[in-house]
Amino acid sequence: MCSVQNMVTSASSIRHTNQRAEKKVSNLIYVVIDGMGDRPIKEIGGKTPLEAAETPNLDLLAKRGKTGLMYTVMKGVAPESDVAVLSILGYDPFKYHVGRGPLEAHGVGLDVRDGDLALRCNFATLGPERKIIDRRVGRSLTTEEASELSKAINEQVRLKSHPATFEFRNTFGHRAVLVIRSLSNQPLSDAITNTDPAYGRVKGLGVARLDAEMVLKRCEPQEESEAARVSADLVNEFVEKSHQVLERHEINRRRAASGKLTANVILTRDAGARLPNFFNINERYNVNFVCLADMPVERGIARLAGMHLVDLPPSSGDLKADMKLRADNLLRLLPNYDCFYIHIKGPDEPGHDGDFRLKMKAIELIDDLFFGDLLPKIDLDETLICVTADHATPCELKAHSDDPVPLLISGGELKSDGAERFSEKECAHGSLGVLERGTELIPILMDLMGCSS
Repeated sequence: MCSVQNMVTSASSIRHTNQRAEKKVSNLIYVVIDGMGDRPIKEIGGKTPLEAAETPNLDLLAKRGKTGLMYTVMKGVAPESDVAVLSILGYDPFKYHVGRGPLEAHGVGLDVRDGDLALRCNFATLGPERKIIDRRVGRSLTTEEASELSKAINEQVRLKSHPATFEFRNTFGHRAVLVIRSLSNQPLSDAITNTDPAYGRVKGLGVARLDAEMVLKRCEPQEESEAARVSADLVNEFVEKSHQVLERHEINRRRAASGKLTANVILTRDAGARLPNFFNINERYNVNFVCLADMPVERGIARLAGMHLVDLPPSSGDLKADMKLRADNLLRLLPNYDCFYIHIKGPDEPGHDGDFRLKMKAIELIDDLFFGDLLPKIDLDETLICVTADHATPCELKAHSDDPVPLLISGGELKSDGAERFSEKECAHGSLGVLERGTELIPILMDLMGCSS
């Protein structure tokens, strides 16, 4: 494991120089709170949910550390989670990104070989004239229901337009992944469009479309190649045939009878035809990273980065139990690893739903139940803590945005830059300034750990 030999005393020295520390930092705890960033909201006095929330533990870290803002990919890019997580773990998404599909498939243990086509999917509710009533089935689809629907799709759908097989697997709630495998010598291509209208692709990266018309799209080839044409055909065939299976399934009949939205269509997006070739983060920085995350995309990225994975169950809905589980696992593993990447889903879903009060509550519970449990049990003089978000999910947009997210780094010999609270407004005046790319953050943290590559 790596031990700290250098620390810093000013904003400029954080980025460029080190000074000898009197004490050594044993651990880095890097916490990413999904979708935490937001914009001022009139109903809560022009504050963001983070600014309006009661967060004494995060405020404590901000008061004794340094703060700033960060564009998790770059200004002008409203990233999907996979793109943002790649960037803030130090992997340039313009170089390493291959589509979210392969990352999610790998995260749930599906085999993805070069030439296979992997896609991220949602169960959704389709109405007349291909109009999408709800992209997430009102967030009411249980994992058990999705498992039964997935089983029916795998058993009843056969692809006939071209020689191919597929494997479809639900992950959590409305989320799923699809891997299509060619039975010919022709590899499949990811140069295809999404059927999910809420997301597009810019230079191969998945980005949110804020002005999208909620109509089911046909998958189209993005290049004039046989592989792209075949791939688009197979996706369209899967979407149509699975729709027929879902429409007549007993689960959806029961849901409709009880007044619930039906999960009657599969939306596809972010195709990829190979796994990325990441550098090993442990080898590059001479550290030992462990990942505590429950969602497939973060787990897939962490596994490909060479991190050790801790098996965590999906969020139970009991945030107190979920946060205690994460804090307990972190404390249990503290003697065995020096770097911890913890991804907490919490505020993202209320942001997508436009529920700013629930987003505030989620932030408060994370502060109380995770940080409130963790901080009394660690020595901040020997621990570096970084807290940020993978992207902003403003309640007014109900989607990801390119807004910079708040960032704090605290612990060890870091001296305060005068922040009183952890919020977007306070961080805008912090000594870290504005990181223009998320890829800047990991090198800063590794430098503070004395583990530069």
